[in-house]
Amino acid sequence: MAGLAPVPERGLQTLPLNPVYPELEPNDHGMLEVGDGNRVYWETCGNPDGKLAAVAHGGPGSGCSPWFRRLFDPSAYRIVLFDQRNCGRSTPHASRPDTDLQSNTTANLIADVELLREHLELDRWLVFGGSWGSTLALAYAETHPRRVTELVLSGVTTGRHEEFDWLFRGGLARLFPEQWERLRAALPARDRDGDIVEAYHGLLNDPDLSVCREAAESWCLWESATPAWPPQTGLAERFRDPDYALAFARIVTHYARAYAWLEDGILLRNAGALAEIPGILVNGRFDFQSPIANAWELTHVWPAAELVIVDDAGHTPNQSLTGELIRATDRFAGLQ
Repeated sequence: MAGLAPVPERGLQTLPLNPVYPELEPNDHGMLEVGDGNRVYWETCGNPDGKLAAVAHGGPGSGCSPWFRRLFDPSAYRIVLFDQRNCGRSTPHASRPDTDLQSNTTANLIADVELLREHLELDRWLVFGGSWGSTLALAYAETHPRRVTELVLSGVTTGRHEEFDWLFRGGLARLFPEQWERLRAALPARDRDGDIVEAYHGLLNDPDLSVCREAAESWCLWESATPAWPPQTGLAERFRDPDYALAFARIVTHYARAYAWLEDGILLRNAGALAEIPGILVNGRFDFQSPIANAWELTHVWPAAELVIVDDAGHTPNQSLTGELIRATDRFAGLQ
């Protein structure tokens, strides 16, 4: 189902990499107090009277990028973006090793999303989530199904323990053995045959900032290598900012070591809560970080969801996958 043609009559641009709507600036933004000393950054853009949509970014710890704004027709949608706890523009930032992440949990992120909806005095909204964001979107929708009109998920994850183990405890190493060996080799010899996540979590919370930054670079080299084929040899551009890399690595390992505080398989078992919520799942055929089986199995317990397989895409959105995401948001806005 790859290869969406642009729709110029609605202002869609075809750029060198992705068919996206034009650049869009926020028309409102702020910082929301969510408790435990945390303040979450939020912004709205698009049509103030348009269909409501919220975006849950990936990572966890990536922060929301302006690219997400461009997946929605700005004349049809009022788009709400936010940075999850301790990343992006939210404070305190996880790039500071003394920032305590104890209150950064899936349950608290769900509560933050709901608090933001109430703060903005909104009733119901479409929720968009990519990668980790799809797990958060599912968890939010199952907790507050009456507040969700539709779900659009990309690079689908469902929070199962096997998904975390695939990414961070050696499963994906079968496809990227050199990169996995590099990740192990950067650890002290005593830790190389143990739990990689626990070992890196310790280094990323070391009192010595130089130890933290070195561990973050090694972790982010692994994260850079695995979204697409052939694997990238160096750091992805976003990880070249050492503060971004440290915050990302600290938050990811914080979640991975606890399996996101989710009972194994709970989001699939509770998918009955989604029965009245239409969904579109968009997944690259060659998504190594979020294998297509995640989305496939989700559709078996959520009949209202439609799976769109993009045959020429991996985890990183290319033109085809981005086009399908826009097709999904257009469809739910009644533009198709």
